[in-house]
Amino acid sequence: MYKQGNDLLVSLDGKAFGHCTSHTASFNTETKDTAVKPLSSVPHAEAAKFKSKIVTGLSVQVKAEGIVFEGETESSFKSLLAKWKVGGVVTLNLFERENDQTPYLTGSFVITSLEHASPAGDDTTWNATFDNDGAPDIDETKFDINSV
Repeated sequence: MYKQGNDLLVSLDGKAFGHCTSHTASFNTETKDTAVKPLSSVPHAEAAKFKSKIVTGLSVQVKAEGIVFEGETESSFKSLLAKWKVGGVVTLNLFERENDQTPYLTGSFVITSLEHASPAGDDTTWNATFDNDGAPDIDETKFDINSV
């Protein structure tokens, strides 16, 4: 069974993004290279070229985009702009439609980018980027196709 993107939603402070066309969650790892002297039993030229990695940080970035609709009853570009304007932290929930009480990702996020595009002869759209503020709650079991 394939999971349809239409079944996965994002909410801002408890209200789903209205007229959202897509969203992406990126799970990022920050690393540091560590180089050590090779063991005496290993030829120097061979082992010295390889470095170890140490995880120094984890982060989550959520991107969403949608179409501006004047009669929006859910989270809108106006609500995003109001939150961005005060530099506030927002609560995001990523969840399956019909299961907003059990999100697969929830946490505090900062709006790091907000864009409003109005091309001639086309829909007015918005794009938003959110970076985590602290550790989000991620339920990896909800990503299993049988449990989502």
